[in-house]
Amino acid sequence: MSIVTVQLGQCGNQVGQELFDVISNDTHDAQRYKPSALGKAYHVCSQERFLHESITGELSARAVLIDMEPKVITQTMATAAKSGRWKYGDQSFFCQKQGSGNNWANGFCVHGPRHEEAVGELVRREVERCDRLAGILTLMSVAGGTGSGVGTYITQCLRDAYPHSFLLNQLTWPYGTGEVIVQNYNSVLTLSHLYQCSDAILVHENDTVHRICAQLMNIKHISFSDVNKVIAHQLGSVLQPAHTAHTHSQYSRNPMGELMAGLVCHPEYRLLSVCSVPQMPSSSLAYSTFTWPGLLKPLRQMLITSTKMEEGIDWQVRAPPVGQGAAQKLSGFNTSLANLLILRGKDVSSANACGFLDPALYCPWLPAGGAFSTWRSQLPFNRYEKSATLVSNSQSLLRPLDHMVGKAWNMFASRAYVHQYTKFGITEEDFLDSFTCLEQVISSYKHL
Repeated sequence: MSIVTVQLGQCGNQVGQELFDVISNDTHDAQRYKPSALGKAYHVCSQERFLHESITGELSARAVLIDMEPKVITQTMATAAKSGRWKYGDQSFFCQKQGSGNNWANGFCVHGPRHEEAVGELVRREVERCDRLAGILTLMSVAGGTGSGVGTYITQCLRDAYPHSFLLNQLTWPYGTGEVIVQNYNSVLTLSHLYQCSDAILVHENDTVHRICAQLMNIKHISFSDVNKVIAHQLGSVLQPAHTAHTHSQYSRNPMGELMAGLVCHPEYRLLSVCSVPQMPSSSLAYSTFTWPGLLKPLRQMLITSTKMEEGIDWQVRAPPVGQGAAQKLSGFNTSLANLLILRGKDVSSANACGFLDPALYCPWLPAGGAFSTWRSQLPFNRYEKSATLVSNSQSLLRPLDHMVGKAWNMFASRAYVHQYTKFGITEEDFLDSFTCLEQVISSYKHL
């Protein structure tokens, strides 16, 4: 089954290009590491999932690129073509010569409806190239004009056009001290609308990824390309083929469905976070060795402390006795609704993930056995001999969400910049509806 990726705005297109690079390189390495039936099966499954072969034998991404300005599209397609292994389809993009700026309302109320038909036709063509559609993945920033404004409108249209297909949003959360004064408004409007139409929302925080680049990757002068590479690595480790509890010896043919079934078991809770271990410069991989206990022990502690990288873990936090919810709140313990652990690499069958089955990690109304699932692959991912990725539906995004809504509400209370939205059709009632939606989400996660 295939996944169609829709890349929206500058951020979505740059993350998408890095994602397909990671997938293409990893798929190529699979045959080099395992020139056997196992490596071939991985290669075939990954290619079917993300790439299609043209009549000339070229591999093209199952993707649609959308931006209101041509520069980003041109750069993204040119960079992809340089890889020599894959490219974007010659007719798989849509762009205009007038952007939305940073005005969410301009993108959502003007550009989105104006170009809905043209964009929908591009997605339809890409969907028809799939033998079977596993779902649609949208990549976008949460805080801009094109990526979030147009992106939110297009996502709603995709839900209407493909009501029975899975829809996963990958959102890049802005820096806490961003340059765009209205980014909190844009974030509130984006999240509240997507919460009504997406099956799940996978969030990457720019501040967190930036720290990973600085402290774990040892990058001195961090660029957006460096940040996007980390996001693409984590996203690829989730989406590449793996054996699940339902597929046993074969790779999953329904990755989006199994992802949703394992993590989004209640419609009130749709926010997913992701962290991976290890993460290090590629130059260090040849001199590093990993053990499964050495990876899974810190990963479990990262989960309960809501930490996204190995450095700076608070080892003093412990899971409280089952049933003592108040103690959980006092200790800063991160309660989970559901977790998915994806293990890849050498001796993966020997990895013991029982620590993630502790009932104290989860909310009391969902049994740990049903809240935790594991996927495995014997092949190394992205040249890491062993790697583990945890996708979590938990309280880990509660603090940044609450902070963002609070800042947006303070601005709205003084009606700062609201006129820039009302002139394009977003009313003050729309703002209030969005605040109400996210306040409910915050309340639900607080009471897990």
